[in-house]
Order: sequence, then C-alpha cells, then structure tokens
Amino acid sequence: MSDDHSASSAERPINTAAMAAFGSEGDGPGSRATKKQVISWAMWDWALQPFNTVILTFVWIALYLTSRQFLDPAVRESGLIGSDTYMSCTDKQYIDSAYCQGLTDLSEWWGWANFAAGILILLLAPVLGQQADARGNKKKWVIGATIAIALFQFALFFVEADPKYFWFGALAVAIGAVVSEIGNVSYYAMLSEVSTPKNVGRISGLGWGLGYIGGVVALIVCIPVLFLVGQDNPLSFKLVAVICAVWTIVFSIPMFRNVPESPAYDTSEKVGFLRSYVVLFHNIAKLFRTNRPTFWFMLAAAVYRDGLAGVFAFGAVLAAQGFGFSFLEVIVFGLAANLVAGVSTLLAGRVDDAIGPRRLITITLAGLVAMAFVVFALRDLGTIVFWICGLALCAFVGPTQAASRSLLTRLTPPDQQGEIFGLYATTGRVASFLSPLAWSLFLAWFGAIIYGVLGIGLILLIGLVLLLFVRFPKNVGV
Repeated sequence: MSDDHSASSAERPINTAAMAAFGSEGDGPGSRATKKQVISWAMWDWALQPFNTVILTFVWIALYLTSRQFLDPAVRESGLIGSDTYMSCTDKQYIDSAYCQGLTDLSEWWGWANFAAGILILLLAPVLGQQADARGNKKKWVIGATIAIALFQFALFFVEADPKYFWFGALAVAIGAVVSEIGNVSYYAMLSEVSTPKNVGRISGLGWGLGYIGGVVALIVCIPVLFLVGQDNPLSFKLVAVICAVWTIVFSIPMFRNVPESPAYDTSEKVGFLRSYVVLFHNIAKLFRTNRPTFWFMLAAAVYRDGLAGVFAFGAVLAAQGFGFSFLEVIVFGLAANLVAGVSTLLAGRVDDAIGPRRLITITLAGLVAMAFVVFALRDLGTIVFWICGLALCAFVGPTQAASRSLLTRLTPPDQQGEIFGLYATTGRVASFLSPLAWSLFLAWFGAIIYGVLGIGLILLIGLVLLLFVRFPKNVGV
C-alpha cells in the first residue's frame, strides 16, 4: 500500500486539497463556528449513546434478548441446579448442556442479525452519502435518522420475553443500528463545518467523549427502573427502551437548532438513487488513482473498525453469558467502562493533535489486540480477567474511533465528505458485517461463547497489520 506518483496533473487536486475539507487555516466554514455550534454538534453523540450503551451493549441485548428469558421453557428449566440458581456456563461440566448451548445459540443468532445489518449498510450508506453531498441536505438525513432510531427504540416496548419474539427484537435493534450508521454518514461529514485543521482532533474527541459520558448518565437513569420493577420482569426492559427513545429525541434538539446545514458542492453530481451506484464506483476508481493513502486507509479501517464494532456488540454478552457476570456486575461494569472510555477519549483528542491520529490509532489497536487474546488465554482465572482486560479494551476503543474520524477528515477533499464517510460507515461500529460473522462462526465452530473473543481479536489484528502498510502524505499532519 503506497502512494501513486503517476497520476495526471488534472487529477492531482484531490490529493493536494485534502486539508481543504476545512478550507485553509482561517477561511473554512469551521473557522466561523461558534462554541455553541461545536457543543451542539457534539451533543448528537450524547443523544445517540443510550441506544449504543443501554440497548446494544450493556442492558437490553446482554441482559434481556440473549438471556434465559428467551429460551424454550423446558430448556430454561433444565438449567436450574437449585432454588433460583442456574448453571454457570463458564463451568466446564455445564458447557455442553442444553441450557448453555441454548444461550450460545441466542448469542450466535444475535451475531447473524448484526451480519445482515452490516450487509444493508454496505449497500446503502455510500450511496446515501453521495446523495446528501450532492443535494446539501446532510442535516436532514441526521434528523430523519434520529427520529427513526427513536421509533425503533419505542418498538422494543412490544418485545415479550418469549422465544417467538426473539427475531422481532433482534431485527428491530439491528435495523436501528443500520439507521444509526446512515445518520452517522452525514453527521461525520458535518465535522468540517464546526472544526479547523488545528482543532479537528479535539472536536472529534469531544463528540466521542460526550457520547461515552452520556452512556454513563443513561445507565444511571435506567438503574432505578431495572431494580424497582425487577431484573426478571420484562416490563423493566420495556421501560428502559422507552427512556432511551425519549433521551434520543430530547438531546438531539440542540444539534437540529444550532448547527447549520452543510452546503451542496458544485462538483457533486445530482443523479437518481440507482444511478448513484454508478457515480459511486466511478468515484472509488478515481480515489484509487488520485488519493491512494485515503483509499488504503479506508480498507484498513474497514477491518479494524469491525473489530471495534464487535467489542461493543458482544462485550457485555461475553461478560454475562461467557464469564457469568451477574445482573449487577454487568451494570457496574457498564458504568465503569463508559467512564473509562469517555475520559480516555477526551484525553486522546489532545494526543491526536500532538502526535497525529495515525500513531494514536496504531498504539490503541495494539492494546486492543493484546487485551482480546489475554482475555481468552486467562479465562480460567474467572471474572477478574474480564474486569481488568475489559476496562483496558474500553480505554483503547474510544480513542481509536475518534482518531480514525479525525484522520479521515484530514485526508478527505471537501466535495467528497459525505460520499467517503459513507464508505467509512459501510464497515463501521456495531452494524458492520465482518465482526458479527467472525463472532457467529467461532461460536458455531467451537460451541462456547468464550471463543467469540478470538474472532474479534483476529479482526482487530488484521486491521492493525493493514494499517501499518499504509503510507500517508507528509503534508496532512496524520
């Protein structure tokens, strides 16, 4: 993976205009952004975080949808080994039981639902980004996605604790993740409207940091409901979904009111939806010819961001079903994980601007790979291994995400922001397809949830190796 110095002079402006995503030092749209607009932009991360933290990661999926409440009643009863005491699927004598295999199946099926969602993102996100760029309606896409995500969360109120409702709940959450990524296409592309080359790392980190801290607050808000209504009462999880939906709507309002709409770029071709695929492939080919660093970086990011997606999508499932975390332990771990991730991401924004996003990504990816394989190797030591390594994973994930967004923004020409961030979103976060595929295949092959962490670690390792081969131009400060 290297720079191509043979591009014609007519195509070179894409390469040299990378930092023009912000304009020159003081004349870009971001240089005119007010503090209120910057904070309002970052608040969208805060608004969407309950969906990611409470629904996808620590509560709704891990403690409800993939729990014994969705097993066949006979299988669920077979797991009882005492009064209200169930088998621990970390115990080797129970791993092959019908009860533990049933829980493994639920986790595997959740992985396949995520895989299907990732395919939808692969097909839709780049084209929708190109459409948003050409029409100058990125903000409208963000608003539409926000409303849709809220509606999907409201729909979770109707998911009963019954095996017949498993796929309704799984698909509602997975499709919500698709919509979230589609919203992120335009949200990421609006970063250049509120930042400059000098502060893009800090502002990108501010968004991620507020998101993680918002996850802590959202968990705290939901805890009384979970404990007062009861952790074995499906109503508690239904009410949590409603709380998250209301949160999403309320805290998105500052972004809708205060951040201006991004303009349409004159060079973006206005075409119909199906024709957008032709334009998309033409632009990919042009990007490959004229801006190899951006092309190869997106290929590497396509892999390692799937690994990051797996950490979020399956981390709490691994803790609850693989390491036997109790209900309270999962909640406390969720609070600690988001706090660690939020603080590390806020600090990493300044490190990004100091040493460059590429170095930061390399360091954090190496830490992620190491922690994933340590979790598997030391699994017999019990929950303490997941506590230590899991929190270390969280400290690395946020900075990797924020620095990746910062790096791509620095590399991307102004008239390709939505389109290229659409490509970026095809492999991004909990809805991408490689990580869910690796998770589900490892569970199917080895028959135990703990093996899923090897699939996630493998994806992260491949992404890190690919990144190390990317050669970036020296004039963009990566």
